Amino acid sequence: MNRGLPAICSATVLLLAACAGPASMRAPAAASPGANVNLSGFPAEFRKGYTDGCSSARGSRVRDESRFKDDLQYASGWRDGYDICSRR
Repeated sequence: MNRGLPAICSATVLLLAACAGPASMRAPAAASPGANVNLSGFPAEFRKGYTDGCSSARGSRVRDESRFKDDLQYASGWRDGYDICSRR
């Protein structure tokens, strides 16, 4: 009787694996703002501004007013993120 247990377990695993849908049928993961934009060459301040600007363009206003006023990289990134994401 113990001989059949591994076969039953293997069959169960195969059946359960067959129930998983292909990747194209699964819901896409939530994308971060501007996920398809490569910002790796930009300073951290610009990237943060871009992310905040893109979030603002998509509905939830996010902007660090003091950084926007005093940090040119943050302000430039915010404007770029807002402009690019509002076109999508």
